[in-house]
Amino acid sequence: MSRKIIIGSRESRLAVIQTEMVKTYIETHCPDIQVDVLTMKTTGDVILDRTLDQVGGKGLFVKELDKALMEKRSDLSVHSLKDMPMEVSEKLPLVAFSKREDPRDVLVLPEGVTELKFDKPIGCSSKRRILQLQELYPQATFATVRGNVLTRLRKLDEGNFSALILAAAGLKRLGLEERISRFLEPEEMIPAAGQGILGIQGRSGEDYRFLKTYDDPEARACALCERAFVRVLDGGCSSPVAAHARIQNGQILLLGLYYNEEDGGYLKGSLTGPADQSESLGEKLALQLKAEYGRSKKA
Repeated sequence: MSRKIIIGSRESRLAVIQTEMVKTYIETHCPDIQVDVLTMKTTGDVILDRTLDQVGGKGLFVKELDKALMEKRSDLSVHSLKDMPMEVSEKLPLVAFSKREDPRDVLVLPEGVTELKFDKPIGCSSKRRILQLQELYPQATFATVRGNVLTRLRKLDEGNFSALILAAAGLKRLGLEERISRFLEPEEMIPAAGQGILGIQGRSGEDYRFLKTYDDPEARACALCERAFVRVLDGGCSSPVAAHARIQNGQILLLGLYYNEEDGGYLKGSLTGPADQSESLGEKLALQLKAEYGRSKKA
């Protein structure tokens, strides 16, 4: 007997491509499931004249999709995991994590330009990126850029910025890898928690066993580790907390950035531990960096 699944997605081209990737996977591996896509504009897609922390943070990109799930207009939502709030309702759990695409941030120059000039600001929409870029490019200035990836690229090519900082994963999924001028390694620029991973959100009480083979154990462990780090530090969308985990030989290596809201100072650090204890490793590094920063201020 065939079953019908409706996947909720944001309307942006990247969101639709990511949702289509999940749709194709389900259709290929579960031929008895018919998959439809329901697209919608989220508040975060509509309010573009202010930074995210001024208008309510990451929840803006999921609110409408959550509502559709709760009202049973959709059965799944596909999100870029980095856009999801760290606290997820028990009624709408994360049921699967995609294999991770390139998690790095990248530098994108205007078309035809080969080297970074500092006569215009770098377009950058997160404090996390700006903090770390100031170390790499102390002479740079920064300006907020909002909108989807294609809108940002248009603004760059129109001459508004000297460069953009974007996620490699989005550009690769859009087929725009040739726009990447430089990859920023995690040691130079710690990515946002979950960057490069798609989070599949469902409704509690439903049967999602058809996603069992879609769920990537390595991406899941890294995602839970990074999200635990950020959650302990209460790092919402506006707080420039960063976390990146990778697994080697059954061990998980976590890089983290702690930011102190009161004085604007920050501290980076790393920790290694067993991959099957990823969440507790994330929590441990968060508490360690916070304590270490506190001690350094008293010293």
